[in-house]
Amino acid sequence: MSLVRRAEPEDAAEVLRLRQVMIDSVHGTDPSTDWHAQSLPTVHSRLADPDGGFAAFVVDHPERPGALAALVAGTLEYRIGRADNPHGRVGYVFSVATDPDARRRGYARACMEALLDWFRERGAAQVDLTASAEAEPLYAELGFVRKPDPSMRLRL
Repeated sequence: MSLVRRAEPEDAAEVLRLRQVMIDSVHGTDPSTDWHAQSLPTVHSRLADPDGGFAAFVVDHPERPGALAALVAGTLEYRIGRADNPHGRVGYVFSVATDPDARRRGYARACMEALLDWFRERGAAQVDLTASAEAEPLYAELGFVRKPDPSMRLRL
């Protein structure tokens, strides 16, 4: 039996906690957790919708009942098709985190493999993510490659 499972609505607070672990690992980000209370109902409702375009896969913490050890979350998005993706389905991984005391056990890899299977089952032709230097070897082993990305962002 796999250690990985699809996150459920009851996991919402732990999903946010692990998302904060990931956020805190990025230099220069705001360490505030005040936003968790506002985000919790949305995360709860997204986890309650198994047919929506959002999925999170988790591993329960082996030493702390009720806590999660690892999290991978992503969305299935639609873009107008093109030759290499006529249906326009694109997966996007936006949150990968492992509790500091549960690292180096293969949990993130197992969760990533589950999320990639979920994307494949839904017909995604590609999956995008932003990789930290520490995580890039894992993603490369899973088949991800760097791409020249001229992306830009506008904050509203």
